[in-house]
Amino acid sequence: MVYLLLDTASLYWRSYFALPGSITAPDGTPINALRGLIDTLSTLVERRHPQHIVACWDNDWRPQWRVDAVPTYKAHRADKTHRADKTHQADAAETAEEEVVPDTLTPQIPLIAQLLPLLGVCVHGVDGWEADDVIARLASSYATAGSTTVSVDIASGDRDLLQLVTQHVSVLYTGGTAKTRGGEPWLVMTPAEVAAKYGVSPDQYALLATLRGDPSDGLPGVHGVGERTAVRLIEAFSDLAGILAAAAQPTPPRPLTPRLSQLLVAGQASLRAAYSITQLRADTAISVPDHFPVADQGAALAFADTWGVRRSVERFLHCSGRR
Repeated sequence: MVYLLLDTASLYWRSYFALPGSITAPDGTPINALRGLIDTLSTLVERRHPQHIVACWDNDWRPQWRVDAVPTYKAHRADKTHRADKTHQADAAETAEEEVVPDTLTPQIPLIAQLLPLLGVCVHGVDGWEADDVIARLASSYATAGSTTVSVDIASGDRDLLQLVTQHVSVLYTGGTAKTRGGEPWLVMTPAEVAAKYGVSPDQYALLATLRGDPSDGLPGVHGVGERTAVRLIEAFSDLAGILAAAAQPTPPRPLTPRLSQLLVAGQASLRAAYSITQLRADTAISVPDHFPVADQGAALAFADTWGVRRSVERFLHCSGRR
């Protein structure tokens, strides 16, 4: 049994920036994100052959409890005055997610939510939680359902989800930029792949992200600590408590320097807060779907004709066996 969990917003953002805005429905509505998302989903289904697909939704993309812990969390995304048009200038894979939702993407999001259930895809969001939290809860629940034959794939361009990787959970990470069609190349991130690429185990990835910071989420990190230094600190002291304890020593051990130790001690409260919101927990009260919609081919094709995505919908229905 294979479950495919979609970080839906991450995927439709990339589809929006990868495909030209000139792709429109018969009535002139832009549908580049809609078409691109369905084509991306078809590619993933053709390669991974999931039996069940859940499109995890951001019911709350900036939960208050995270803002209370770290006031800068996604603050730049909430500032609608910072709306410089960078949409076709950015190369960084995560840049698209930093922008205010463009006017031509906004009307496509309800269409995506309407079409997915017609294709047999469960759309699941929970108030007060981000899609990442929903994914963490579902991945753990499905992977530990009691069958050794169960595997979970998470499709996303968000590296924070790498912390969820286990023997039975893989992240299908889009290795392209925000402009790359279909998210190509898709990297299958297993525990070995995470360790090889980042120098830490998946369960240490949240600490790595906390130490180095994450501008896309408004997490400052520690001044002067990049990815290499963060990895060395984790290798030497294992966890945040160990790093802070070593930094507090009168003569900090290597690879700590006196200056870095001072910064760590001075910023330990903000570091703990950032770490608390970067970690994705599986033991939340988020509900877990155990019933999945059955594809309605007639309704899906009627929708496709109305909105000009017939070829994409037919491809998905064919490759997923829902036709």
